[in-house]
Amino acid sequence: MSRAQAMLLAVVAAAGLQGCASQRSEQALGEASATFQAVKDDADVLRSAPRDVIRAGESLGRAERLSSYIGTGSDVRHYAYLSQRYSEIAREHSRLALNQERLAKLDLERQRLQLALREAKLDSVQQQGKWLETQIAAMASEQDGRGLVMTLSDVLFDTGRAELKNSASRTVLKLVQFLQLNPRRVVRIEGYTDSTGPSEDNLTLSRDRAQAVADMLVDLGVDERRIEVQGYGDQYPVEANASERGRAQNRRVEIVFSDAKGNLAPAR
Repeated sequence: MSRAQAMLLAVVAAAGLQGCASQRSEQALGEASATFQAVKDDADVLRSAPRDVIRAGESLGRAERLSSYIGTGSDVRHYAYLSQRYSEIAREHSRLALNQERLAKLDLERQRLQLALREAKLDSVQQQGKWLETQIAAMASEQDGRGLVMTLSDVLFDTGRAELKNSASRTVLKLVQFLQLNPRRVVRIEGYTDSTGPSEDNLTLSRDRAQAVADMLVDLGVDERRIEVQGYGDQYPVEANASERGRAQNRRVEIVFSDAKGNLAPAR
């Protein structure tokens, strides 16, 4: 092979290499341009990662300017790569920001639902409280100087005994619920008997019956510090003891309620 032929082959080879390099540069430039155009047209990306989008555009512009010069293929591919990476970083930042926004919205929604649930529970409690107040008011009466007083009749106890019958549990449970919904109220539980039998025995029985009611309240969760217990025996009858009907009404336990602020009328 002559020297002229060898030089010709070298020129052809160099042109081929230059052509391949040019193709790779054009491909890299095209991909970078398409990626940049996509992020530039995405409002979420522009809002979340504007700096990365600007850097991607600057790198792409430099690559495009260099592409018009011979022998700058590696530089073109380098800046096209940088543009491509900045565009990808911008999109990733946008994705993370959107996820954070979604999480913030979900958290806000969770808080809203929790508030609605608390309000619903509060509304339910308030409605239940009004219903219980109505029930207590139906079983109680307003007495001068003593406030609201609820009377538990003798039928809740066996004759001569201080233990509450099972039939008393429903009434006592309403009282417990009322006190739970009104945590500032306190009560005084007063026991009374008729005049049958010795006064000392009547005094003991009256106090034991009042204590039996107090014990049941405590067992059902009422703080004992909110309860006073007093036995009056056959004092303060509400009816004459001359008849069985009158004696039955005198055998009773009275629940004296404080006002809403916890002020309880003085004991007799």
